[in-house]
Amino acid sequence: MRSEVVAELCGLERFASAGKGRGLRALRRFAVGELLFSCPAYTAVLTASERGSHCDGCFARKEGLSKCGRCKQAFYCNVECQKEDWPMHKLECSAMCAFGQNWNPSETVRLTARILAKQKTHPERTQSEKLLAVKEFESHLDKLDNEKRELIQNDIAALHHFYSKHLEYPDNAALVVLFAQVNCNGFTIEDEELSHLGSAIFPDVALMNHSCCPNVIVTYKGTLAEVRAVKEIEPGEEVFTSYIDLLYPTEDRNNRLRDSYFFDCDCEECVTKEKDKDKLEICKLNDPPSAETVRDMIKYARNVIEEFRRAKHYKSPSELLEICELSLDKMGAVFENSNVYMLHMMYQAMGVCLYVQDWEGALRYGQKIIRPYSKHYPPYSLNVASMWLKLGRLYMALENRPAGVKALKKAIAIMEVAHGKDHPYISEIKTELEDH
Repeated sequence: MRSEVVAELCGLERFASAGKGRGLRALRRFAVGELLFSCPAYTAVLTASERGSHCDGCFARKEGLSKCGRCKQAFYCNVECQKEDWPMHKLECSAMCAFGQNWNPSETVRLTARILAKQKTHPERTQSEKLLAVKEFESHLDKLDNEKRELIQNDIAALHHFYSKHLEYPDNAALVVLFAQVNCNGFTIEDEELSHLGSAIFPDVALMNHSCCPNVIVTYKGTLAEVRAVKEIEPGEEVFTSYIDLLYPTEDRNNRLRDSYFFDCDCEECVTKEKDKDKLEICKLNDPPSAETVRDMIKYARNVIEEFRRAKHYKSPSELLEICELSLDKMGAVFENSNVYMLHMMYQAMGVCLYVQDWEGALRYGQKIIRPYSKHYPPYSLNVASMWLKLGRLYMALENRPAGVKALKKAIAIMEVAHGKDHPYISEIKTELEDH
């Protein structure tokens, strides 16, 4: 059994973090933009909607991918990628053929199936587990309520239904633990515009604890996770990432952390609540709204955010846009445009406009969002970079080259720190600048 302090890895060590359990600590200084470490995926799964535009094996985005000759639903860069992915794809290939349109396990189920297969074929520690092994993941089993336990049982049923041919299953209790571990320790891989590409397990990345004032950021190069400093990190300092979207006020962030990760954050931002006033900015009126009116509107905002999240699964784009516009009108009587609940619904409206290719509408929302985003998010935020990137591409599409160039350069400036100067996304954006 390893001791709590594990051998040094490139100027980093695992240690017992007071009040947080395991953590990652710097043994030397890291400058802003410096790569602390990279971690290949223990296993990963490409989301179904990206099939054909990204390689199922390495997640590279390119045209002319070759499809699997059998199921015709998995796509690869070349024979090498296909061969490397076969131990995982074979779990699904024949099932895809057999089930046809009815083959629809969730991404969590697909990822868990791959973990089971990987543990069978690679029982030894992998290159993704230098400081933390998958088997050591926290499950927080004792904190699961009945609803979460029921969801896990549904996932277990789907696992048996879709994967019975190629998997050897542990008993139900062990599967409950594994799904709980995946729910707490899985990662979402996103592209440069923060569109969802897939899910993965990065054990060494999962060692890092959360802070709403993170000193590192995690980005992806295909199925490789890279961790870079976004603040100066001194020897002896703990390395913190953020598990959640940092746009929202303290109460909302901690509600999300409690629901998904079973803890409250005690970082400086959560203790001081320094940014909450700006994030919840109220209209400057001669007769300002009462505290009760503000409380009621915050409650309404939280409810409409949840309503919209559910509505995305079954309502049309025009109906979704109507929800956004009506809620923005209502909230706008109390909240400033820079209020994070206004920004949330503007962002959703922008997404609908992009989906229906209403470039002018998307641009109008984006222009309102970008300045408050830059104020509310920490430096080198991927949310701010992706917004500048979307704006830049919209300006270019609408033939406003000067504004497009300016916005794309702002995106690049953030991404060079967060992604590293040699990242393919940055090369692609620079090519877009040259082509226009």
